[in-house]
Amino acid sequence: MDYVKLINCMRCGMCLPSCPTYKETFLETASPRGRVALVRKVQEGELDQSERLLEYLSLCLDCQACASACPCGVNAGELVAEFTCERKESLGLGFMEELVLRRLVPHPDRLEGSMTPLRAYQKTGLQKLVRKLGVLKMFPKKLERMEGLLPELPARPLRQEIMEVTPAAGTERGTVGFFLGCVMSLIFSEASRATINLLSSLGYRVITPRSQVCCGAPNMLGGDLEGLKEAARTNIDIFAGYDLDFIVTDCGGCGAELKKYGHHLPGDPAAEAFGAKVRDIAQVLALHSGDLAPRLQPVDLKVTYHDPCHIAHCQGIRREPRELLRLVPGLTYAELAEADSCCGSAGTYNIARPGMSDRILHRKLANIAASGAEVLVTGNPGCLLQLRKGLADHLPHVRIMHLTELLARSAGLA
Repeated sequence: MDYVKLINCMRCGMCLPSCPTYKETFLETASPRGRVALVRKVQEGELDQSERLLEYLSLCLDCQACASACPCGVNAGELVAEFTCERKESLGLGFMEELVLRRLVPHPDRLEGSMTPLRAYQKTGLQKLVRKLGVLKMFPKKLERMEGLLPELPARPLRQEIMEVTPAAGTERGTVGFFLGCVMSLIFSEASRATINLLSSLGYRVITPRSQVCCGAPNMLGGDLEGLKEAARTNIDIFAGYDLDFIVTDCGGCGAELKKYGHHLPGDPAAEAFGAKVRDIAQVLALHSGDLAPRLQPVDLKVTYHDPCHIAHCQGIRREPRELLRLVPGLTYAELAEADSCCGSAGTYNIARPGMSDRILHRKLANIAASGAEVLVTGNPGCLLQLRKGLADHLPHVRIMHLTELLARSAGLA
């Protein structure tokens, strides 16, 4: 860990109003500057890595709102993640971590196969029966919570259905690689299908390499830095085989991780070149808004937008999604209060820290209700899962959509 990053924190407090956990607790140990201070004390040998210390640090969502607010560019979430990775390197992965992060996640076929029982669970009607009878209340709370987040799964993963090369519709303007995220393919396939259709309609030849693997974000989340590097090297090699204008993703978490491959593999020119080509789908669509706008048909909806942390804070993308929504004729846009504040999903945080996750989610839901919107739009699968469940439980009249789903619907591509 770079010690200079730790001592750059001036303890000015500019991060405090932006931190979701501090806003809920007003505790210094639940603030970005508090976490930086704790990690610094460990690095300086003044604190041991006790369970209490790790408990304090685990409260961090790594939403990186603190980095957006910090005048010195200190990123407390990233520092906590690096600390976790270093600790994991010294301890080694546990059995389940090894199984999931090394044996399952890096292998698309295995990952898709692991979803087959869940698909059968839904198709046979067993899920409805289990929920009606409250069977899951007999099992650990985490299992019930995970099952509750599960939306209706597509019949097949998108990776198995789409062509590796989707030709441009009309005159070809260029070629892009599409990074199909694991969760997008397995759960939100219609959103990614809409992404490909939009890119094709704008004249892009879309290449979706079937051999691409997970971006490595779960490895980073689990403190498995070596697994993350392996994923990065694999994807860099795969996409290097094509002459691409951009590498596009519609998953905020994937985009944030892909853009950091140069950071994860320092001194590797191929990693730097890969990261420089990565674009969120909103960036590419906004680049061609003049071509897209005439194709959009009226959509009579009142819409608001939730900024995923991985898009707003990690990538600095805020303007483009809003500009795209305002292109849609008939659409009424309402700005969401605290739009770039975390929804409480944060990878597996909503499973590991359900109490704090729910407090943060309820704050977000209150803001959504106040907006008066009929549809909530966002651009990250973790947010889609968390907010879909929250809306179903508390605001059932509000629907949630990925940005590309709404645009494709307006463009007659969905």
